[in-house]
Amino acid sequence: MDVSERRQLALMLAPYVLGLVALVALPAAVTLAFAFAEYDLIGSPEFVGLGNFRELFGDEVFRIALVNSLVFAAFAVPLRIAAALGLALLLHRRFRGAGTARTATALPTVVPELAYGLLWLWLLNPLYGPINLLLRLGGEDGATILGRQPPQWLTHPNDARAGIVLMSLFVIGEGFVVLLVTRQSLPGELYELAAVEGAPPEVVFWRITLPLMAPVLALLTLRDTIFSFQFSFVPALVVTEGGPPPYSTTYLPLFVYRNAFEYLRYGYAAAATLTMLALTLLVVLAQWQILRRWRRGFSL
Repeated sequence: MDVSERRQLALMLAPYVLGLVALVALPAAVTLAFAFAEYDLIGSPEFVGLGNFRELFGDEVFRIALVNSLVFAAFAVPLRIAAALGLALLLHRRFRGAGTARTATALPTVVPELAYGLLWLWLLNPLYGPINLLLRLGGEDGATILGRQPPQWLTHPNDARAGIVLMSLFVIGEGFVVLLVTRQSLPGELYELAAVEGAPPEVVFWRITLPLMAPVLALLTLRDTIFSFQFSFVPALVVTEGGPPPYSTTYLPLFVYRNAFEYLRYGYAAAATLTMLALTLLVVLAQWQILRRWRRGFSL
């Protein structure tokens, strides 16, 4: 590579490098510095050392937000991966209407988050929301056909948490597309041989499809775990406003937002952000170890 080619390559990479520095590296450095200071945008930052972190781990609201985020990830990630995989296996064949079904699966992912949250605020309304109206069909006195009251999505703590998980199950477009392409790229000869041998569908799935798709599933699981800690922000803010009390749907991103922009405690919010990033890293590393052992099981 001569000098002119290197210069052209440097010019092509320059916008990306500048964007990376301005939008990632610089904010990360500022967050790291603020985490060890008390700052309210009015006075000068005051260095407090580990004071923010000590206060953080004694904060009951932070502990609630931490548990809520972990529980959300524990339920949402497996369900999202399973839904994306199931739809990819169902829609990978060519049939009439397959393109429409694939588009419908991917479409909610590109809807702006605020609009998506407002839509679900209507869908989950306990009185006139479509979901509870459907659940009441066939029932009497406002109960379901099983004789039980429909979920109170906006007022009951467990129902509100379940509603946030339900919202996450419809924004699986990226994972669906990746798994769809992965399934379509698998060698057809293996499936033809399985058909000749008369292997039932469940055996084909466990012996051929799942082992071959395991590496992609592992990467998507890690990616979705990271995503899960961020997805809960808009639904919790727009749909449930962090409640119902006491802080039933207050997740770590909402905790950071409120401390930074409502209470003007930027140093405290920065400490919570670093803690959230460290927690995400630990969860991803633990998942990576588990997934490595899972993949080894397919090679035996």
